[in-house]
Amino acid sequence: MSVKKTQIVLIITALILFVLLFIAPKIAPIINTEGNENSINKSKTSFNNADLSIYLNLAEKSLDLEKKKKIDKLISKSKFDSCVIFWDELKRPDIAAYYSEKLAEKENSAETWLKAGNRYYYAVQFIKDKTEIPALYQSAAKCFEKSIVISPDNVDAKIMLASCYIEGSDNPMEGIKKLKEIEKTDSVNLKLQLTFAFFSVKSGQLDKAINRFNNVLKIDSNYIEAYLHLADAYEQLGDKIKTIEMLEKYSAKTTDPTAKIEITKYIQQLKNK
Repeated sequence: MSVKKTQIVLIITALILFVLLFIAPKIAPIINTEGNENSINKSKTSFNNADLSIYLNLAEKSLDLEKKKKIDKLISKSKFDSCVIFWDELKRPDIAAYYSEKLAEKENSAETWLKAGNRYYYAVQFIKDKTEIPALYQSAAKCFEKSIVISPDNVDAKIMLASCYIEGSDNPMEGIKKLKEIEKTDSVNLKLQLTFAFFSVKSGQLDKAINRFNNVLKIDSNYIEAYLHLADAYEQLGDKIKTIEMLEKYSAKTTDPTAKIEITKYIQQLKNK
């Protein structure tokens, strides 16, 4: 069993699902997360001229008569929170995000705008029609920007906005610039360090990723999932000794018996290679 498969087992036991949904990037832009523009491979998407209406219309047309009547009734009463639940149940997180934005427009708080942005951002990994990606990132960025207007010190919204630029625009370095600006005043922000770490992994900069995950542990020594990501990075680098060391550190700290068993099995496989 590889480290990645071990992580999947742990995800099933809900140990690191939060980590993956919390910040892990879905697309791998080839960028230098420390700001070297020579390493950029710009994406083909842009925040300009993206529109979700076509996907919304198609989703509504796919409904049977009973469901169509139900959603129309919810919309007519501006019950957008119920609309979110409706589309979540139909496994359409992109459309649920649209109504989450409607709810944010209604309540107009930094928190609801941030939630709407997060819904758009994380919907990317679940959609089947990849042509929708630009619209999702644009919509996410718009929501994060509105959250920041209401709450200028909202660091989470700033980090997520930067992530939209990195993953979903034709100017990823603008996103890196935004992250570096945050780091100047908030270098011990856990989410910021995770963002840098995951983008480094996605772009193949494993040495930088290792540094960032170590920063995470310095900030929060109880954030033991970092050891799994460190193990994965070291394994990709071919460093078996460090891979085993990180897995052993994780196993020593976790209280989950299933995790301990899976980790022990994999460590033994590594030692027998």
